[in-house]
Amino acid sequence: MKLGIFFLIIVMNIVAHPVCAQDVAVKTNILSDVFLNINTSLEVGLAPRWTLDISGEVNAWTLSHDRRWKHWAVQPEARYWFCDRFAGHFIGAHLHGGQYNIGGIDTDFSLLGTDFSTLKSTRYQGWFVGAGGAYGYAWILGRHWNIETEIGVGYSYTRYDRFRCAGCGKKVSENKPHNYFGPTKVAVNLVYLF
Repeated sequence: MKLGIFFLIIVMNIVAHPVCAQDVAVKTNILSDVFLNINTSLEVGLAPRWTLDISGEVNAWTLSHDRRWKHWAVQPEARYWFCDRFAGHFIGAHLHGGQYNIGGIDTDFSLLGTDFSTLKSTRYQGWFVGAGGAYGYAWILGRHWNIETEIGVGYSYTRYDRFRCAGCGKKVSENKPHNYFGPTKVAVNLVYLF
């Protein structure tokens, strides 16, 4: 009962709070869209130069030839804008976390100690958490539309189970940890401002 009253008060405050121009933005990362990752972000103004961005994405598609690229991720970020919010340069600090099930991907790619070429013959299933910092820039296209680019670097800690092949196979290792330092965010966002 107390929890219901608490949520009712929160909903009433949200509904009663006036939404002015450039207080809220909804966006999608075009780079994630290219890889069929359903994604969206909500960014809310907190102060004249501060915003809170919460982004999430999911990929639940089954690919042909027994390939897996399934995952979900959430990434909240506090942003400081150097001029006005939603325009120009900004820096951010973000957290991230999610789960993944990836394998059967033919690539010959290695980045900062992480060898992605093993994805061809192995499937990895696990979770990750981490944090990082970012820099970005937003271009104003019109009264309600922006384009925003952002790159972030940071740290991710992951634990995973490894399987012999992408679609089937015996578990080869269990609950194995891995530390990653490197890019944690790359975005080209199409932004709609309220």
